[in-house]
Order: sequence, then structure tokens, then C-alpha cells
Amino acid sequence: MPRHFLRKLELFTRLSAADRQALEGLVGEKLRRVGPREDIVREGDSASHVSLILDGWACRYKQLEDGRRQIVAFFLPGDLCDTFIDVLREMDQSIGTLTPVTFAEISRDTLGAVAARHPRIMQALWWDTLVSASIQREWTVNLGQRSATERLGHLLCEVFIRLQGVGLTEGDHCVLPTTQADLADAMGLSTVHINRTLQELRGSGLIVLKGRNLTIPDLAALQAASLFTPNYLHLDHVGRHLDAVEPLAV
Repeated sequence: MPRHFLRKLELFTRLSAADRQALEGLVGEKLRRVGPREDIVREGDSASHVSLILDGWACRYKQLEDGRRQIVAFFLPGDLCDTFIDVLREMDQSIGTLTPVTFAEISRDTLGAVAARHPRIMQALWWDTLVSASIQREWTVNLGQRSATERLGHLLCEVFIRLQGVGLTEGDHCVLPTTQADLADAMGLSTVHINRTLQELRGSGLIVLKGRNLTIPDLAALQAASLFTPNYLHLDHVGRHLDAVEPLAV
């Protein structure tokens, strides 16, 4: 069941029962499970389908010929990777798993048919695509202007709020399965610098990180220290004018 995906789209607009049923049907076409550190798609592959992350973490990355890797996005449960990728002939980036991942492969014909029959879903998918582009812009600002401490703190705020939106936090706690090397590849920093920056955030009491478990005791304080404003995530129910109105039970 794509419960995280449904919950994510309903951050934009309230879906009808028919909308939810149509989205639930998307996952039945082809379900796949892969282990950690495997590619779901590779640069140069045919852009014939999109992947819906149901469980686990993945990333979008580019790799140079000498092996250096830049992570340009994290995919969390509920994320649809490259919604409208079918307009391109081939993938210009790779998507790899960071943890064991369960995902649904959705053909462009299936997704197109659902969107055509359900205009509310189409609007929600466009919102999701625009939010992804907004996140990409914020990551560019991170790399170009924020200090290492601001950069890493900003990412942790973003990930926490995204997980919170789909029901994957418990109070001030969430799972953070990324390695320091993953964070380094996403932040444009060395692993040594990431380690030092994590120690700074710990030392200031802004985070508690034990293994794969992240606690943010005071989210507002971490946001302030990281110059984080969540407006670019557009989680304020901007599609409320499209909300479905369910009939009252008799």
C-alpha cells in the first residue's frame, strides 16, 4: 500500500476515495525489492517508467569517470522519482539505494491514464514535481553559500520535516540511515569535515545522533542555526481549493 505517497500528496490537497483507490492500484503493476547500495536505474537507461519508493531510502546521483560521486537528491518513502521522466529518451542520472528499498515500477501509460481520469491527482503530481525542483534549488544554495554547519543542519531539518509529513517521525526522533560518506557526497564536503561538523552540532546540543537514530531536541533552534525556512517545501495545503468533499454518511 502506498500509504506514505498518499499522505504526501494530501499535504497538497485532500484526495477522494476514488483518487486513493486509483493511486493504490499503481503499486500492483510491478513491485520490486532490492538491497542496499544497488542501482534502481542507471544513467543512460531508457526512461520508460517511474519508481515509487514504498520503503527505504534511495538517492539520485551523478558519477564522474574517476569514480567521484555527487548525490543531488535523497528519496524517502512516498517519493515518486522523476514523475514526468517519460518525455525524455534516456536517464541523465542514476538512482541508487542507500538501504534495502521496496519500490513500485509504474509505466508511463499507467500513470498517464490515472492522471487523465483524476484531475486532482494530476495537480498533486505537478505540485510534487515543483516541490522537487524547489528542493533542488535549495540544495544549490546550500552548496554555494551556506557554511558547513549551516549546510548539514539545513539538510537534517529538511529530512526531518519531510519524514514528519509522511508520518515517519516519533516526536523529535527519526531514523537517519545515511553514512557519513553519503552526507559528504550530498554536501560537497569530505568525510573528515562531515565528522567534525556533526561533532559541532552534537556539542552545541542541536542534535543527538546515535547510530542510525537522529534526535532534534529543539527543531526551531536547529532551523535558526542553519538559516532554514521551510517555505520551499510548500507543505501548507496550497491545493486546498481542490479538496475532495466526501458525501456524509447516512
